[in-house]
Amino acid sequence: MTAAVELVGAAEYSQPPASAARLFWIRFKDDRAAVASLFVIASLILIATFGGPLAADVTGHPQNAVYTSQTNDFGVPLGPSTHSADGAFYFGADPAGRDLFVRTMYGARVSLIVGIAATAIAVFVGLVVGLIAGFFGGWVDTGLSRLSDVMLAVPIFIISIGIVTACSTSKDGCLDGAIQPGMNVVIVVIALFTWPYIGRIVRGFTLSLREREFVEASRSLGASNLRIIRKEILPNLIGPIVVYTTLLIPSNILFEAGLSFLGLGVPSSQASWGGLLNDAQTYYNVAWWLMVFPGIFLVITTLSFNLLGDGLRDALDVKADR
Repeated sequence: MTAAVELVGAAEYSQPPASAARLFWIRFKDDRAAVASLFVIASLILIATFGGPLAADVTGHPQNAVYTSQTNDFGVPLGPSTHSADGAFYFGADPAGRDLFVRTMYGARVSLIVGIAATAIAVFVGLVVGLIAGFFGGWVDTGLSRLSDVMLAVPIFIISIGIVTACSTSKDGCLDGAIQPGMNVVIVVIALFTWPYIGRIVRGFTLSLREREFVEASRSLGASNLRIIRKEILPNLIGPIVVYTTLLIPSNILFEAGLSFLGLGVPSSQASWGGLLNDAQTYYNVAWWLMVFPGIFLVITTLSFNLLGDGLRDALDVKADR
């Protein structure tokens, strides 16, 4: 009996340790909220890709088609209906008589494209700046850190309104046409004011990593600074960057929604959730659907990204209590 127990113990001891990826997945899948959020985000991406055209095909209502029968004599849009004269309006109509269901589906595309594209640019810039500042230190770190401090001290939303307004006054945009009005200028403005957050986080991690033993060992073997950054430091930043990226995306989606709510985001011909909420502000007390349906999608999206970010952070932190 004792020999059998010893053999079993030896077999268990001889098993190779689980990989970091497997340990991450074991911890992540135990977080039901994070797993559910991942499925919700995947569904939203599918909606953003296929939802608009599919909704238009199902209802027979193009995105910008106006149906005068969907507003009453006082100009108030009609609510959700499946038996109207022009077909089904599942989410009702907007003030112009357009199908709110179709425009909400198309709005997912605009909101996610702006949020993800602006975040990608901000993460890239913040990663480069943070790596350079944290690795080289000295006057380079001081200069880049003060630049980040200045950017963070700027009243972001007010300056963004000014820039978007200035770039949208003509069809040529800004910088001799380099930044075109509409979605492009919104993406650039959001990225311009959000990269310092990633930059400061990357700088902090880099300052810690550059003093670790494996970096010193690589340096003692004659590795160049570029190789140390690429082979030793950057791989150890992937986890934090992924976590903070998932937390930054919903903030940027709300940023775009705020600009569109003020009428400064994408053109009205391109539906976005913020723009749809802007349409609702005049009729919210008599047409509840104008605010409820785009608002629900906006809340679900931001909540899902935040829960996913929390789950990734806990799964990557081996010291976290479950």
